[in-house]
Amino acid sequence: MESQTLETIALMLGAGWASGINLYAAMLVLGWMNMSGQIHLPPGLDSLSNPMVMGAAGLMFVVEFFADKVPGLDSLWDALHTFIRIPAGALMAAGAAQGLDMGSAGELLGLILGGGLATTSHVSKASTRALINTSPEPVSNWTASVTEDLAVVGGLWTALNHPWLFVLLLILFILLAAWLLPKIWRLLKAAGRTLSDWFRKTPAATDPDQQPGE
Repeated sequence: MESQTLETIALMLGAGWASGINLYAAMLVLGWMNMSGQIHLPPGLDSLSNPMVMGAAGLMFVVEFFADKVPGLDSLWDALHTFIRIPAGALMAAGAAQGLDMGSAGELLGLILGGGLATTSHVSKASTRALINTSPEPVSNWTASVTEDLAVVGGLWTALNHPWLFVLLLILFILLAAWLLPKIWRLLKAAGRTLSDWFRKTPAATDPDQQPGE
């Protein structure tokens, strides 16, 4: 496989994957690297270097940086971004696919793969966060959030500088997600049943007006 083609494929896959975790960080990393001349993005992604686009992405990154570290609020944020991260990941991957010189077929390929990867990474993040939120302490939320931000930056850097390594790591991520997600969902359902049982039992156990023998 030619080096240029491999780099484009890694960029396409990386854009989709990273968008599902932190869309605004992905936009900032790609936009800044293109603006500074470290990389040359395909025409479909060149607008990421526009100062207004970078400013909007930076503002939203700051909002997400804090919202993503508050237990409960992070899960609400993730739920709302289901309708943002996945379509944006598909569009960014389609823009990157313009570098494959395959015309509309390449863009369709990018939409499918980018949307699929954005969905996988977004669902993995949202499910893991929901499970973490069953713990009352906030340290795990901060740790998970910072780790995710670093993963986006490091993942995109790897995709752009070591595309073969990124593709290998991405395959491992997909296999891990396929193995881990069913287990996380089972734990979440068990936690939900426990919480529901607790709410059902609490009123009966604490009703001050209940008389003996009633």
